[in-house]
Amino acid sequence: MSRPADLRFRATTAFQRRVGNPVLRRLPLQTVLETTGRTSGLPRRTPVGGRRVGDSFWLVSEFGERSQYVRNIKADPRVRVRIRGRWHDGTAHLLPDDDPVARLRSLPRLNSAGVRLLGTGLLTVRVDLGT
Repeated sequence: MSRPADLRFRATTAFQRRVGNPVLRRLPLQTVLETTGRTSGLPRRTPVGGRRVGDSFWLVSEFGERSQYVRNIKADPRVRVRIRGRWHDGTAHLLPDDDPVARLRSLPRLNSAGVRLLGTGLLTVRVDLGT
């Protein structure tokens, strides 16, 4: 990863971890992805932007495999997603062959713009709900 991309990753994740995520995950209508911590075994909740399509929830990770929730999914793909205040069990799938930029065009505009602007190493994630 280039130095500017690494600095962007560090600055963005520090802000998200200390400011953005603690506030957003408390908002009742914010979509939240809950994974199981790969080391601690504790639930880890991350606000995400994405869209439900049928029985699947789609999102794009802005830092791909460097994202903690992606690393947790690799260790245990069983997740929960809170959509419009309601929790859904699911199984997450990492889709490195999917075109994340094209996928972002079908997801909520504001979040997609932020992911495109700040992200490096985009990765599509599909959660099959009810599994």
